[in-house]
Amino acid sequence: MNYTPLRPKVIQYLLRHNLTKKFEKQIQLLLENPRHPSLHTELLEPHELGIRSFRINKSYRTLFIYDSENGNIKIVAITKHYQ
Repeated sequence: MNYTPLRPKVIQYLLRHNLTKKFEKQIQLLLENPRHPSLHTELLEPHELGIRSFRINKSYRTLFIYDSENGNIKIVAITKHYQ
């Protein structure tokens, strides 16, 4: 499994919110084991769109789409997570 390069807007968001190091740690966990407990990976609704998320920390989540045909992950956005 691998992931497509991040768009400049996503990189800027990570830098602005000081999340780069934590994001890199979590993306490596995702690539090694998508079901790792600290990721809290989930399929978002509506399920038909196939958008999933994983936790960067308690405040931020990464939205992504997994392409099972080629094993590629595309990061869609980094968002604030409200509980």
